Amino acid sequence: MKPRILIVEDNEQNMYMLSFLLTNNNYKVFQAFNGTEGLQLAEDKNPEIILMDIQLPDMDGYHVCKKIRANKHHQNSIIIAVTSYAMGGDRERAIRSGANGYIEKPINPETFIQQMETIYNEQRP
Repeated sequence: MKPRILIVEDNEQNMYMLSFLLTNNNYKVFQAFNGTEGLQLAEDKNPEIILMDIQLPDMDGYHVCKKIRANKHHQNSIIIAVTSYAMGGDRERAIRSGANGYIEKPINPETFIQQMETIYNEQRP
């Protein structure tokens, strides 16, 4: 059975692309358009994978990652930062905040699923 995925992304086009790719690959997808919704859906749906944008309207993805990691219930969730933040140190900051992996935007639709699955398979307990 494929893992359930929560996408936390405020850009509608990016949300559409990620959701389209994932549902076409038989993943169950939940959508949150800001950090507050993301925290609530993480709690309600307990996804195995969380795809986290960093630049969100209400709280940044770093803060959301830290809050998810502070909850013992979500210690095994694999968080992957999917972000346009690609400057030196951004990957490291995402990892320090609780992300297990990092994928730069714009994503490549032909390789995204493989990238995500590789991170998931390397990081899951």
